[in-house]
Amino acid sequence: MAFAAFVVTALLAGGNAVGVRFSNRELAPLWGAGLRFSLAALVLLAIMAIRRLPLPRGKALAGALLYGLINFGFTFALAYYALVRLHAGLGQTLLALVPLATLLLAVAQRQERLRLAPIVGTLLALAGVAVISGASFGDSLPFLSLLAALGAVVCFAEAAVVVKGFPRVHPVTMNAVGMATGAAFLLIASLVAGQPWKVPERTATWVAVGFLVLVGSVVVFVLYLVVLKYWEASRVAYGFVITPIVTVLLSAWLDDEPIRVGLVFGGMLILAGVYVGALRPARLPETLAEPVP
Repeated sequence: MAFAAFVVTALLAGGNAVGVRFSNRELAPLWGAGLRFSLAALVLLAIMAIRRLPLPRGKALAGALLYGLINFGFTFALAYYALVRLHAGLGQTLLALVPLATLLLAVAQRQERLRLAPIVGTLLALAGVAVISGASFGDSLPFLSLLAALGAVVCFAEAAVVVKGFPRVHPVTMNAVGMATGAAFLLIASLVAGQPWKVPERTATWVAVGFLVLVGSVVVFVLYLVVLKYWEASRVAYGFVITPIVTVLLSAWLDDEPIRVGLVFGGMLILAGVYVGALRPARLPETLAEPVP
């Protein structure tokens, strides 16, 4: 069950960055993200009511709120900003760094072992980012957008690590509380930034928002937590390696994203780094430190 949920999540998530690009063309980034997660939270709350799922309490509630703030608030504030100027395929390729970031953060927070392989993998992945951001392969990338995408990587990874340290909550409930929390943060941030709140007028925007709410948020993130329940955080993050392939193809088809040499070569370096650092089976001699109880 966990493996099937993992594959479906990775494939469906491939459309998310493309949907965000279309949303950003009409809606201000923070408002678009806040609208998306507000609607998704309402859907999940309705499912909770139908299934009579209780709200978490105590430490479990604290975990759900923190997960929502990081995973939906911080992450998507940065991701939506980045995808205003970055193509979807490029943005999703950068998100392939999440498994490495997750493993390194899990090690730092004493959930997993530190090995030599993640260090080598990180160097390969950073080389891939450098190639992708190089102007010699095409147009130069906006520095702040690139920085925002990398910030989203760190937030995504940290959310996966954080949730493992709190009592388990039903995936529907966890995402309902989390998305409501993230939506509140995004909407407040949108007001502070002075962004206009408007109802979409274009058909393409409605289709994008509908996909992002029902598929990209409700289905993808519920399945994500199902997998996270059974697998280690760094292993769950492997889906970020499959997703860019789907995103690049969809973006080239729907958004005319050019597939340049820099994207292909840099993406290969990133995926190689992720394989070496997070996917390749660990060997005991590579262990540099043991987790502290």
